[in-house]
Amino acid sequence: MFKFLKDVVSGSGSGLKDFPYTVGEPHASAWGSWTHHRGASKDDGSPVSIFSLSGSNPQDRHLVAGRNGVKRLRTVRHPNILSFLHSTEAEVADGPAVKHTIYIVTEPVTPLSEKVKELNLGGTQRDEYFAWGLHQISKAVSFLNNDCKLVHGNVCLSSVVVTQTLDWKLHAFDVLSEFDANNEIPGSPMLQFEWLVGTQYKPMELTKSDWASIRKSPPWAIDSWGLGCLIYELFSGGKLTRTEDLRNIASIPKSLLPDYQKLLSSTPSRRMNPSKLIDNSEFFQNKLVETIQFMEVLNLKDSVEKDSFFRKLPNIAEQLPREIVLKKLLPVLASALEFGSAAAPALTVLLKMGSWLPSDQFSAKVLPTIVKLFASNDRAIRVSLLQHIDQFGESLAAQTVDEQVFPHVATGFSDTSSFLRELTLKSMLVLAPKLSQRTISGSLLKYLSKLQVDEEPAIRTNTTILLGNISSYMNDGTRKRVLINAFTVRALRDTFPPARAAGIMALSVTSSYYEMTEIATRILPNVVVLTFDPDSDVRTKAFQATDQFLQIAKQHHEKLNTGDNRPAEGTGVQLKPGNAGLLGWAMSSLTQKGKASDHGPVSTANASNSQVSASPSAASDTQSAPVAYAPSTSNSVDHTAPASESSSLDGWGELENDNLQEENGSDKEGWDDVDPFEKSPQSLLSNIQAAQKRPVVQPKQPVSNSSRSNPPMAPKADDDALWGPMAVPAPKSALKSADIKPSTSHNADDDLWGSIAAPQPKSSGKPLKPAAANNDDLWGAIAAPPPVTKARPLASSGRGRGAKPAPKLGAQRIGRTSSTGGL
Repeated sequence: MFKFLKDVVSGSGSGLKDFPYTVGEPHASAWGSWTHHRGASKDDGSPVSIFSLSGSNPQDRHLVAGRNGVKRLRTVRHPNILSFLHSTEAEVADGPAVKHTIYIVTEPVTPLSEKVKELNLGGTQRDEYFAWGLHQISKAVSFLNNDCKLVHGNVCLSSVVVTQTLDWKLHAFDVLSEFDANNEIPGSPMLQFEWLVGTQYKPMELTKSDWASIRKSPPWAIDSWGLGCLIYELFSGGKLTRTEDLRNIASIPKSLLPDYQKLLSSTPSRRMNPSKLIDNSEFFQNKLVETIQFMEVLNLKDSVEKDSFFRKLPNIAEQLPREIVLKKLLPVLASALEFGSAAAPALTVLLKMGSWLPSDQFSAKVLPTIVKLFASNDRAIRVSLLQHIDQFGESLAAQTVDEQVFPHVATGFSDTSSFLRELTLKSMLVLAPKLSQRTISGSLLKYLSKLQVDEEPAIRTNTTILLGNISSYMNDGTRKRVLINAFTVRALRDTFPPARAAGIMALSVTSSYYEMTEIATRILPNVVVLTFDPDSDVRTKAFQATDQFLQIAKQHHEKLNTGDNRPAEGTGVQLKPGNAGLLGWAMSSLTQKGKASDHGPVSTANASNSQVSASPSAASDTQSAPVAYAPSTSNSVDHTAPASESSSLDGWGELENDNLQEENGSDKEGWDDVDPFEKSPQSLLSNIQAAQKRPVVQPKQPVSNSSRSNPPMAPKADDDALWGPMAVPAPKSALKSADIKPSTSHNADDDLWGSIAAPQPKSSGKPLKPAAANNDDLWGAIAAPPPVTKARPLASSGRGRGAKPAPKLGAQRIGRTSSTGGL
């Protein structure tokens, strides 16, 4: 036998040189004289089954019957009949002799007797699986008898095989013949190969060769008897050895017993039609059969039926045999989702079933379907994918995420639904580690820049949190270009208190990425301002961050004193995806939506904090959000974020390349254009140090033209009280109202230190006047006035009498009204 297999594999003998399959080891059992081999395709290695039948000469009667089986299997196609792939007949050398062999290649299957032993089911689970298998074989027999008017003639345990999805299929068509009811000629070709059938499987009329009685009987008479033999062999656990054993009904289930007896009626005309067995048998009414039948006609069901079915399916799957669920239900469910016939709840069931698979099988059987679903236009499918992305995101390959998944997910950043925008944002915590640097810097950060000015305060907050979490996946150049601007210029200025708190925390956990000059000139000034924030949580985090960055500055100072010029190491905490300890999601699923008060300005120090209560979003049934606090205020600048751009309601909302390029040039597309410094931190620091080294010049006191000195005007009642307790004493000139908005100059924006630089004045300037208001500069109105010196006081923009315009300071902020004298 092994020499025979070797010859087949090597292609010896005529007809096998071009045989595109490799013949493997044989199974222990097969029908009749056939040998059932495992095999594989030479092209792609996919598994197949190969059936071989050999004879001493081409006219061997077994070979003649085998050729009939090949012809019938090639022409008869049905879901419950073995699928034909290829066949050939060749001469194979067997020692000195030459044998003629027929090969049939089919889909990969296993003999039913072997599969039953392998599954080793018992009790209700065994009966449910047998019911499903008998249901499939009955459909195949009914198709042959009622639709094709064919008689199989040999339905038994050996003529049934099982596929990789545990479906039962009928084969062994050597005896198959047309049902010739009108031919009265003796010795007609009907069932001419019935001699291949064992006597124990033949009904009485076939044993006696009573062809007249057979032709008068219905077409299903012989095969119904065969179904009865199959039922007996299944439940008895052994092959039928004699016809009399069929009367032993002890092992037959009670719900199947009446049908079993009708199939084995001694009168051929009274035997049950297989089609009636399918429709009427109580034995087939169980969870497994009903579940598979529903899924096979899923596209014919309405949405209400689908939703009800998929909500019950997880509990049903728990009760069914695990291997049947994974090998049968899971592929059917994946196919239904892929082709759009399944509803969104089916994805939850698919992921639950997939969690029972080993990781390699999950990647092979579930992930391809999930990747295709990202292109779905069904909004419910998209939401379900994003809600469960933590269950499968880690299993996705980096190239798949970068090339196939992210382009579809990214369209959700511009979706009109705020709930979908937030889910898209949160999904990046899982997907960002698998994105290339080109995608992160070229696409992702542009979307996040837009979301940081989203109309929803929860989305703005979570965008800042996401940036802090994914900062480790950016390269050094991208971090230097993005992080400080994103956290200070936008997050720390946000009118929503949790957004400001998130900006502080993001700066803290990314502190190891900043140079000392950036900490001293850009981070600390912006963080210290928030130590007097109206919100207590923001103040607490601001003090903590200030302590942390001052500690970094002290370490840097100590290293400089010891001669170590290496930059000080930050004490930031590097977060991993999913770490919610230090920088977790502040808002969840928009259950805390920002109301009108959320967009209010920063209040005075004595303003009371009011708790924001928001009704849960109808679209969200996930986790609840922490309570957000927003101050009830009325004095400062109101900063309202622009609304997010809309997209298609029936799809992911694809961004056209032209639109994306246009957006890239907008004012709020990236963080580069919000850099508050025209000069580098090193240059600014050099200017400050140079100014500190210059001697302090005592300017002469101005002489008033009037004989009476002008007393200073009292500040208005609406002056900003945030800095009152800690501000330096006011000069003799009148204070300007803090409600005046600063200039729109980006050079002056956020430059809290410009007013203390003291280069030599170049020329005498005109009196400073308030410039046009800039909504982006929330901090200009509440900046601390510079310290008082003996320098000549600046004019108060016409509010004092006899005051002269002060000279323009070289590093002074343009457009900001000073309330003190010059240095």
